[in-house]
Amino acid sequence: MTDYNLIFGAVLLFNVAVTFRASSYYKKYFPSPTDTNKNTSSDETSTEAKSSEELAPLSGENDGRDSFRDNDKEKHDADLERGGDPPVVSTSVNAASDNAANIRHAQLLRKYLIVYLLAALSDWLQGPYVYALYDAYGYSQHEIAVLFVAGFGSSMVFGSFIGGMADQCGRRKFIILFAVIYAMSCMTKHFKSFSILMVGRLLGGVATSLLFSVFEAWLIGAHASAGLMSHLGKAFSTAQYGNSIIAIIAGQIANKAANHAEFKPSAEGSGFYTGGYLGPFDVSLVALIVCGLLASALWEENYGGSPAENDDDEKAKSSASGALKKAYYTTISNPDILSCGIISSLFEGSMYIFVFMWTPALTTLSKEELGDEFEGLPFGVIFSTFMVCCMAGSSIFSIAMEKLKPEQLAVTVFGVAAFAFAMIVLSASATSTFLAMNLFEMCVGMYFPSMGTMKGMIVPEDKRAAIYNLFRIPLNFIVLFSLLTDLTPRVSFILCGTMMVVATLLQIRLRTRRIGGGN
Repeated sequence: MTDYNLIFGAVLLFNVAVTFRASSYYKKYFPSPTDTNKNTSSDETSTEAKSSEELAPLSGENDGRDSFRDNDKEKHDADLERGGDPPVVSTSVNAASDNAANIRHAQLLRKYLIVYLLAALSDWLQGPYVYALYDAYGYSQHEIAVLFVAGFGSSMVFGSFIGGMADQCGRRKFIILFAVIYAMSCMTKHFKSFSILMVGRLLGGVATSLLFSVFEAWLIGAHASAGLMSHLGKAFSTAQYGNSIIAIIAGQIANKAANHAEFKPSAEGSGFYTGGYLGPFDVSLVALIVCGLLASALWEENYGGSPAENDDDEKAKSSASGALKKAYYTTISNPDILSCGIISSLFEGSMYIFVFMWTPALTTLSKEELGDEFEGLPFGVIFSTFMVCCMAGSSIFSIAMEKLKPEQLAVTVFGVAAFAFAMIVLSASATSTFLAMNLFEMCVGMYFPSMGTMKGMIVPEDKRAAIYNLFRIPLNFIVLFSLLTDLTPRVSFILCGTMMVVATLLQIRLRTRRIGGGN
């Protein structure tokens, strides 16, 4: 018999350990020799750095340190041209520069997370209750499948060009549009009408495309504009960690909201319903409204390129198909971009199949082991365990990035994911299968910051959101295939393992081109 609570406790302790190891507190109390040297230099100049920050203008504009460093660089180059010895670089300038960069990054990350995590909360609140709501309305399994296929099909079709529009018209505008569209999708859930629910699924598909492309594009663009690209990996790791925490919180909120009131029509014979499984969608609606308002208030506008470049190209700005064509030709002509797209589709496709199949797989094994004593799976504990594993994975990414580049780490991530699926396929017990599933969830936690950082360096800024949505086309094909075919959990996991092997081989080639090839 599988002790899910024991496994959850062990995973939670492991997460605490790796999170502490990845934190600044570990470096403070257990510094490496390199860190000790840096801290010594930093201590010697902390007063000077603090004074320079206090004298800095409050407007947030360039405080003069950049021009000071530029002048130092010009003097350095002039000395070299005259044949003299290079001057000693001032450690006080470097320390002040690092401190200022860390402060700017912390401010940027706070602005991003407060909006992004609200968007993630709205998505997590809805996920577990979409099928249950359709079932409560009395629709057949076939009709529910049609609604789900429509959602993924909408994401594939509309998402292919909406990203290009976001690059040209402004990513912040499209994040606000995401909040509006997803809120409208939530409102359609109150109607017991197949046609209205279909419209809601179509709107939800568009919103999902924006959620998984434009937010990330805005974050990378903001880092590039602020000169903070070296902090991008930390930003993705923090966002993934926060997303996992939000998922756990959303599960608790959604459960209370779903049980807060009785599911019933607003009036006898009415097609408008309230209460029950609609509760999580109402909470999601509130989160989306706040998300849109905060994005408009806190975020600066962010384009694929400078605003001037967008104004000069009115034809492209008015043509979504033109942006899509440019993104397509850029993708197929650059092997690194193409590899990123295929790899991300393979991994995220296997992740979606895993989401569909882990419940029947564990249920079948548990029934075989317990027989008539089987009383059901503790879904809350299992889901929480998966999310804690994702949190641990994002912390492991932060630790690994101290010595590895994301191209190198991703090879390990995909290789371990392939091994996890092999364990799931070959396992004959619920316990070993569940442990292998947790191993894959840790890979999920490492994957998103790894791939996010790689795409941030590889995909061109002026076509970023458009290309990110192109990446989702093969992903949606994979998801639709899994929905429209009657594959058993075992066959599905074999397919996932195969995709992970292919992803590993493609990542090895990508790593060789970018690192082994001298790039």
